[in-house]
Amino acid sequence: MNINERIRKVRYAFDLSQAKFAERISISSSYISDLEKGSREVNERIIYLVIAKFNVNEQWLRSGKGSMLNENESVVISEAMGIMKSLNLNVQKSALKILNVLAEMDLTTKTLFEH
Repeated sequence: MNINERIRKVRYAFDLSQAKFAERISISSSYISDLEKGSREVNERIIYLVIAKFNVNEQWLRSGKGSMLNENESVVISEAMGIMKSLNLNVQKSALKILNVLAEMDLTTKTLFEH
């Protein structure tokens, strides 16, 4: 598997269309299509963006060695982090408040079912 195919694999792991994946890394969907087909070379900027937005292991992306994601994070956590990074600070703060409410609800639900 080459780097172009590994980029496609990242996109599939996050269940994103080419358009959504391209939007997340700030490039055009036609560019992603060309990358995945192998008609464009993967440059350092694309590598950096995929690593930064999706918490992809650089060694895996470049060579296929190791695991796809850094720190053994789940795809869900990595996707959430990528989304959070793309938001402005005020929206990040609001999202964090919502996550805290959800965590409290989850804890309450667990407590209810333990008794």
